[in-house]
Amino acid sequence: MTLTRREMLKTSLAGAAGLALCDPLLTRAAVAAPQARAQSVIQIWMWGGPAHLDTFDPKPGAGYDYVGPYDTPIATNVDGIQIGQMLPKLAQQADKYSILRGMTHGVNGHETASYLVQTGHKSGDGMVYPSVGGVVSYFKGYRADYAGLIPPYIVLTKPQGRFSEAGFLGTRYKPFSTGGNPSKDPFLVEGVVANGISRKRQENRRALLNELDTLGRKIKGNAAFAASDRCEQQAYDLILGDAGKVFDLTEEPDAIRARYGRQEFGQSCLLARRLVEQGVPYVTINYRGWDTHKQHFQSMQRQLPQLDSGLSTLFADLSERGLLDSTIVWWGGEFGRTPKIQWDPPWNGGRGHYGKAFSSVLGGGGFNGGQVLGATDEKGENVVERKIYPRDLIGSMYELLGINPEATLPHPQGITVKAMPEATDGQDAGRLYEIMKGART
Repeated sequence: MTLTRREMLKTSLAGAAGLALCDPLLTRAAVAAPQARAQSVIQIWMWGGPAHLDTFDPKPGAGYDYVGPYDTPIATNVDGIQIGQMLPKLAQQADKYSILRGMTHGVNGHETASYLVQTGHKSGDGMVYPSVGGVVSYFKGYRADYAGLIPPYIVLTKPQGRFSEAGFLGTRYKPFSTGGNPSKDPFLVEGVVANGISRKRQENRRALLNELDTLGRKIKGNAAFAASDRCEQQAYDLILGDAGKVFDLTEEPDAIRARYGRQEFGQSCLLARRLVEQGVPYVTINYRGWDTHKQHFQSMQRQLPQLDSGLSTLFADLSERGLLDSTIVWWGGEFGRTPKIQWDPPWNGGRGHYGKAFSSVLGGGGFNGGQVLGATDEKGENVVERKIYPRDLIGSMYELLGINPEATLPHPQGITVKAMPEATDGQDAGRLYEIMKGART
């Protein structure tokens, strides 16, 4: 059966409450989960791949051909840790996050690297695994006691488009993509907030829809019609009720909006905080503009200050509100950028794709702050200490979220698939217990 876009939208907005009852996959037994420290994840996805030398792994001694104008790293509020000079606000929040300088996988293609970092698996084995967001929405959304009207997996603001986020779990576990731009007032959320459509007009539309539904009124007691009615009720509760107000950033003080940054990324960070405050388990911010093959430093002069304001304020705001202990903040992209700058035309000072060594950041939700895990050589070209593969990072997050990596996922062909199967490619250096609170080392 093919669903219309309207039907799909109504389904996605209905949330867990009505739909989970209809899904036979949710009745399958699962391995007992470990005790959860984290309840939510905010993923800052640096679409295109950020340069580790310019951000969290500066190499001032490597020379101009590697660092360009960014040759003066700055001290943080943690003794002994320095980061890139364009991130002064993040430097003052370093006690709240740990830097993973040993990230590696060796893949240099956007699609294959994105799939690997988002799922923990290399492509090509005939299986299409779900992303971390899809897995979290399965275990902590639809099969848990999550009862929010807001879907449990949200993307701000556009889906990545590099891979299928839900994989073999199916479209039910794809994220709800808001569309729009949260720095604009009103923030036009797909299916929730429409430009020029007043509340009164929405109410009139609903009344007209009910008047036209003559068949539904004639057939009483039909389970399919009853389920449809529940979905409609929940969708309109989100559109017209209090739940949808989470997307209204005008409710926030101007000072806090300015602190995050009055552009799309900064306001997306603010909205992510509001969403986890409402209990949404997984929020991804797709932050575009990091695929800097040409004129890299011109782009960084614009991008890095935005990153600095948005991410530093997110860490501080979560901490001030008592949410950081229960919220994992995961920053990173599909790979890094080439340490050596490509000065020649047509690149004119660009950086290429680089999966051999790059950085990620983890904070909150049971991860210690103020630590560095892994190291690269003097030019940032090779990991020389504590390699970290995507599955190491993902498996560590699952444990802190209370998701047993041994638990099974429902496969449409009945294949037994664990949330985090054993690595078959050698890319497994172990969980990040060095930075996990209370974990064995």
